Amino acid sequence: MLEHKLDQDIKSAMLAKDVHRTTTLRGLKSNLLDAKVAGNKREVGLTDDEVIAIFAKEAKKRQETADIYLSAGDQARADQELSEKAMIEEYLPKPISEKEISRVIDEVIAKLEVNSLSQMGQVIGQVKQKLGPAADGSLIAKLTKEKLE
Repeated sequence: MLEHKLDQDIKSAMLAKDVHRTTTLRGLKSNLLDAKVAGNKREVGLTDDEVIAIFAKEAKKRQETADIYLSAGDQARADQELSEKAMIEEYLPKPISEKEISRVIDEVIAKLEVNSLSQMGQVIGQVKQKLGPAADGSLIAKLTKEKLE
């Protein structure tokens, strides 16, 4: 479904002669094709969760690159990267709030009866499984560590 939306948006961008949007969306399409080939899924395609994970990774790359450009004083390039990130985020689910992530972590800790940092990986795995790709993995890890310390 997301792949179909991406295809439609590429066509619309091309018809509107929006070069920046067309280039960015075609790059995303290329990332999906790479993932299909790597996973031997050209015939069956990717699930929406797989597509979301790829898009989230690409959005994170754009943010990191923009941060580098900002630290080097190149505002124009940083703005371009942030513009691409915004286009990618149109395809991503709304991020899950820190409060919601914290609530799920508490549930998982109680369910697994975890009481030490050595079991942090189990908690993070369960939380990621429950929340899916919409949750920030680094935030999950940070909150889990705080709760287990």
